[in-house]
Amino acid sequence: MDKFCERFAAVLDLAEVKPTDVLEDLPDWDSLAALTVVVMLGSDFGVHLKASDLRNLSTIQDLQELVGQVCHR
Repeated sequence: MDKFCERFAAVLDLAEVKPTDVLEDLPDWDSLAALTVVVMLGSDFGVHLKASDLRNLSTIQDLQELVGQVCHR
């Protein structure tokens, strides 16, 4: 598991996630979980998003790609 997935799983207290996992299918995925991920992205990766930025994303890989795009701006 790559660092992004490891941190994602850790902040949501999940044993493991895969890039292909669908966000809406994750246990307890809700607005609080989205905010928790947004905070993690800021503190761990220096990427500052809003929870609303996650609305149009389907998978963890989609989120990882968005983070990569923001990092390369």
